[in-house]
Amino acid sequence: MGPSRILLIRTSALGDVVHALPVLTALRRNLPHATLGWVVESSMAPLLEGHPDLDELLVVSLRTWRRQLHRRRTWAEMRDFFSGLEQFAPDLVLDLMGNHKAGVLAALTLADRRVGVARKFRREPSSAIWINEPVVPHGDHSVDRAVAVLDALELPSEPADFGGSKLFREEPVEALERLASTAGPRMLIQPGAGWGNKRYPTERWGQVASLLERDLGLRSWVAAGPGEESLAEEVVAASGGSAEALVAPTLAYLAAFLRRALLVLGGDTGPVHLAHALETPVLCLMGPTAPETNGPYGDMEASIWRQLPCSFCHKRFDGAKLCLTDLQPEEIVERARFLLQRQAGE
Repeated sequence: MGPSRILLIRTSALGDVVHALPVLTALRRNLPHATLGWVVESSMAPLLEGHPDLDELLVVSLRTWRRQLHRRRTWAEMRDFFSGLEQFAPDLVLDLMGNHKAGVLAALTLADRRVGVARKFRREPSSAIWINEPVVPHGDHSVDRAVAVLDALELPSEPADFGGSKLFREEPVEALERLASTAGPRMLIQPGAGWGNKRYPTERWGQVASLLERDLGLRSWVAAGPGEESLAEEVVAASGGSAEALVAPTLAYLAAFLRRALLVLGGDTGPVHLAHALETPVLCLMGPTAPETNGPYGDMEASIWRQLPCSFCHKRFDGAKLCLTDLQPEEIVERARFLLQRQAGE
């Protein structure tokens, strides 16, 4: 008899939570009667809210709590979370992060079984002290490392399934209204990214948008989340009228456009991985991270990169380096053309 109450821990960030979705899909398919819970940061919770495979969502605000320990509201939220954790009472915890944050949360559940990848494969190797069932992942991609935890349950091996149709099943009315007023199919450019050296220069994105319209006859949306409005404006200004800004106030709003774009172009960033999970074709510009580990899963042709002696350093910098800036708008558009033709079966 398998475990009856299983808790997944993958708190953030968007791309990482997306890469963990195949674990949830596989659990529900193979253990239909199990109670499944997920610990996630409040900013990422909209991705999982209403997910039909999930029974309970345990929301944390660890980043906010650390900064606001002096506030009564913080202590009330922490008390509610730990109460929920105690009530969920998992008999199995899956650490999908490989660091001390997830490890401590796993230990706090007092679950008999705490599964995670083995020490040498963890982001913080010393955090292996918090798990008691280490597994060795098969494959290099972050999705493979997430799915590896299922080996502890001896579930059958299956292709990773992101369950895209189960995400954001209710779409914002405002997004649907704007989509209805949009003439013709669109590309979507996502210029933002968490690291400065994952961001292709905005003037180059503007050139890409211009070439997409000139060579393929396709205009582009330029997506911007809260705080990224200036990035979108710079791309639009550099596009010569071939693009328009798409300010997305919520993740659900953005997802509606990601679903309907002909192709989503961007760096190694959450919205691009979300688009891939939603089964929209993507083109990911890889800079400091490697396509084999961080690119669109299972589709090397959906990544474009420049192989340099310093490539895939996995280091953060404030701005784009040669690994990105050496990618020319013309070759990006040619790859976009190829991906669109592939999608059309030509």
